Amino acid sequence: MFDKYFRKDVSWGGQLLTLETGKIARQADGAVMARLGDTIVLCTVVGARSVKPGQDFFPLTVNYQEKAFAAGKIPGGFFKREGRPSESETLVSRLIDRPLRPLFPEGFRNEVQVIATVLSHDLENDPDIVAMVGCSAALTISGIPFFGPIAGARVGYIDGAYVLNPTAAQRKLSALDLVVAGTAEGVLMVESEAQELSEEVMLGAVKFGHDSFQSVIQGIIELAEHAAKDAWDVVLEDPAQAALKTRIAALGTAGMADAYKITEKMARQKAVGDAKKAVIAALEAEGADVAAAKGLMKSLEADVVRNAILDTGMRIDGRDTKTVRQIVAEVGVLPRSHGSALFTRGETQALCVATLGTGQDEQVIDALAGEYREGFMLHYNFPPYSVGETGRMGSPGRREIGHGKLAWRAIHPVLPSKEAFPYTMRVVSEITESNGSSSMATVCGTSLALMDAGAPLLRPVAGIAMGLIKEDRGFAVLSDILGDEDHLGDMDFKVAGTEAGITALQMDIKITSITFDIMHTALNQAKDGRLHILGEMAKGIGGARSSVAATAPRITVIQVPKEKIRDVIGTGGKVIREIVEQTGCKIDIEDDGTIKIASASQENTDAAIAKIRGLTQEAEIGAIYTGKVVKTAEFGAFVNFLGAKDGLVHISELAAERVNKTTDVVKEGDAVKVKVIGFDDRGKVKLSMRVVDQATGADITEQVGPKRGGRPEGEEGEEGERRPRRDGDRRPRRNDRD
Repeated sequence: MFDKYFRKDVSWGGQLLTLETGKIARQADGAVMARLGDTIVLCTVVGARSVKPGQDFFPLTVNYQEKAFAAGKIPGGFFKREGRPSESETLVSRLIDRPLRPLFPEGFRNEVQVIATVLSHDLENDPDIVAMVGCSAALTISGIPFFGPIAGARVGYIDGAYVLNPTAAQRKLSALDLVVAGTAEGVLMVESEAQELSEEVMLGAVKFGHDSFQSVIQGIIELAEHAAKDAWDVVLEDPAQAALKTRIAALGTAGMADAYKITEKMARQKAVGDAKKAVIAALEAEGADVAAAKGLMKSLEADVVRNAILDTGMRIDGRDTKTVRQIVAEVGVLPRSHGSALFTRGETQALCVATLGTGQDEQVIDALAGEYREGFMLHYNFPPYSVGETGRMGSPGRREIGHGKLAWRAIHPVLPSKEAFPYTMRVVSEITESNGSSSMATVCGTSLALMDAGAPLLRPVAGIAMGLIKEDRGFAVLSDILGDEDHLGDMDFKVAGTEAGITALQMDIKITSITFDIMHTALNQAKDGRLHILGEMAKGIGGARSSVAATAPRITVIQVPKEKIRDVIGTGGKVIREIVEQTGCKIDIEDDGTIKIASASQENTDAAIAKIRGLTQEAEIGAIYTGKVVKTAEFGAFVNFLGAKDGLVHISELAAERVNKTTDVVKEGDAVKVKVIGFDDRGKVKLSMRVVDQATGADITEQVGPKRGGRPEGEEGEEGERRPRRDGDRRPRRNDRD
C-alpha cells in the first residue's frame, strides 16, 4: 500500500535523526515525518499550481502548531481543544519562515503553505529544530521551485564549550541559546540570547552550528534522490518583462536618484512616489503593460540605492556606512508610571513604559513542556501612524510578537534576581515613529524605562541594526539602517548588548547566504555602534534609581518557618484573606516560607508584617513586647502581646510596689509593655510589667530588684483554678467542721 515509502536515517550529534515520507499525508505536494529522539513533527507542503490574477508578491505561509496530546496533556480552558496560536508557536513559525523565504526564486508568485505539526514531544529534544529540518525536507521533495535544502541547529555554550542541540536540562546551564539555519554554502538566519558573550564567541557558535548540520543537509539530498517529485514547470520571467524592466530603468533612473538624495523621510517618499508616477505616465503613453510595470518598480529603487552606496559610500540620509543617527534619550516622561523613557534615534522613536507588580501579576504559561510563570513581560506595539499611514488596529501580529521577543531576549540576561528585586516587570513599547529598526529602539527604551523604575539592571543594554549591500563588485556593511535600506538591502542583522558583551543577536539574509568574513565585519562594526549608543543613553540616565517610584508598590520580603505557613494561610485561606482585607496589601506566600508583602503605604506593610509575625513568632524569654490588656482577674491581667498570643501578668508582676487589686494598675484595653519571664508547666506564657519601664520600654530588672509585694505567684492560678490553701485565708472544708 505504501509503495512510495522511504526512510533516511542521519547520525546527528550523537542521536538518530529520521526522515520518513510516502506513508502519511500523501496528498500533499511534500510530506515528511521528522524524528529526533521521541520528538516527532509532521511537516507538509502544498503549493498552488497557478498564480492569482494581479498577484505581485510571493504568498508564503508557515504554520507551526503544537498538539497537547504530543506531551500527554489535555488542553486547558472551556473548549478543551487547541485554539489560536500561542506566542511560542508564532515565534517558531517565524523561525522556520525566515530561512526558507529567501530560497524561492525571484518572480515566483504561486501560493505556498507549509504546516509543521508536533505529534510527540519527549521533553528533551526541542521540536522547533526538528520542524525546521522536516519542513526543508518536505519542500525539497515537493517539486516546488526551491533553492534548498536548508537545515538548522541549536547551539549552547557551557563551561567554555559549544554544545549541539542541548537538552532541556543543559539549556538551564548554558550561557547561550542560539539557533542557526542555512544552506551548505552559508548562513541564512540566526536567533539568539546570550549572557554578555563576546563577538568572537558568538561568531564561533554560528560556525559551530553551521558545520554541525551539514550531515543533515546531505541526508535531505539523499532523501530527495529517492523520493522527490517532478520539478514544476514555472515561467518566472518572460522576455517581455525583462525588456520592460530595462525600459523602466532608462526612464526612471535619473528621477529616482534625485529623489533619494532627499534626506528627510516624508519628503523623500513623496519625491519617490512622484518619480514612479512619471515613469508610469511615460509607459502608459507608449502603450506598455502598466500593471506589470508597477510590480517592477522595486528593482529600479534597489538599483539606485544600492549602486549609490557602493559607488560613493554615502547613504540615503547623507551618512557614511558607520555613522549612527542622532540620539536623544529621555526618562521620567510620564508622571504616574513607575518608569518611562522616550528613545529617539533619527526618525525612529519608542515610548517605553515600565510597570512593577507582584507575584500575582506573573504570566502563567501553559507550554507543551509544562506550565511555568514568567515575571518579565515586554510587549511591542506598532501603530500605523508611526509610519504616517492608516491601517487596521487589532491583536498583535507575527511581526509585533517577534520584535517584542527579540527585545525581551536582549534585556532578559541583565535582569536582577528575584531576591534582589522581587517585582514582576512589564514593559510596553509604543513605536511612535519608525524609519528603521524600531525593535532596537525598543531595547534601548526598555533599558532606560526599567532603570527609571528602579530596577537594578546588571548593566544598560543598547541595540543596533546592521544592513548589507552585496554585489559581485563588492559589499558594504551599514550601521543603523533606515527603513528603505532594510527594504532594499540584503541583510537585517540586529545586535544588542552591554559594554561587556552581546545579549541578543538576530540575523536574516535575503540572498542565498553570506560569508563569515562579512559576519565578522558586521559584528565588529555593530560593537562600535552599540558602545556609541550606550554613551548617548547615559546622558538620560546612567544607572537604576535608588528606589522605586512613589506610585509603585513597595515589596517587603520576610521569612517564616515552613511549618508556620499553614497558620498564616488559615483554613481555606481565611486568615490570609483577612490580613489582605484589613491592611490592603498584596501578599504572596511561597512554599519555602518566603512571604512578599506589597503596598504603596509603609504603614499598611508594617501592619501586615505585624499580623504575620504574630501568627508565626514564638515568645522569647527576656524579650519585651507591647501588648494590650484583654482581661483582668483577681490574680492578674491577661495581655495580648504577640499576634493572637496571650500571656498572664500575675498581680505580683504588675508593679514594683505591692498591688492590692489588679484594676488599681491596669484596665481592659490598656496598652502595656511586658517582658516574657517564663512559661508554666502547660506552656502558658508568664509576663511581667514591673521589670519594664512603661514609658520607654527599657528593661529595668536590675533597678527594681527581686519581686516584693502583691500575692506570691501560685497563690492565684488562672481563672477557675483552685488556689493553694493558706491558714486564715480559707473556708473550712466540710470534713473540718464539728
